[in-house]
Amino acid sequence: MNFMRKRCVVNPNRGPFHLRAPSKIFWRTVRGMVPHKTPRGAAALERLKIFEGVPPPYDKEKRVVVPAALRVLRLGPARKYTILKRLSSEFGWKYQDVVERLESQRKEKSKVFYERKKAIQKLRVQAASNVASAVTP
Repeated sequence: MNFMRKRCVVNPNRGPFHLRAPSKIFWRTVRGMVPHKTPRGAAALERLKIFEGVPPPYDKEKRVVVPAALRVLRLGPARKYTILKRLSSEFGWKYQDVVERLESQRKEKSKVFYERKKAIQKLRVQAASNVASAVTP
C-alpha cells in the first residue's frame, strides 16, 4: 500500500500513475526489466501483448502450457506467492466480475465446441473403419 501513497505533491496529475488493471501492472513490471528507453527495448515493449482474459481473436487459438513456468515446479512448497487478479481488485480494479463473467461464457462456448469436435472425430474414425472393412475382401 505504500506504493499507492506515492504522488506528486504539487499536482497529482503529473504522476506517478498507479495502474490498477492486472495487464497494466504486469506491463509495468516487464517494463522495469527491459531497457525501455532504447529503441530495442521500446520495440520489445511494443511487441508485448497482455490482456485480461482471452479476447476474441485469441480464443480460437490452441492454448499451450510452459512447464518451466509452472508455480508447482518453480516455487518451493513454503514459498509465498500472490495472484495478480486479487492484488488488482484490492488496489481498486473494478472489472474483475466483468472479466470473470466473460471468461465463463467463453469457457462454455469452448466446451460445446470441444464436445462437438470429439463427436465428429468419433464419427470419422467409425466411418474409416467401416470403409476399411468394406474394401477388404
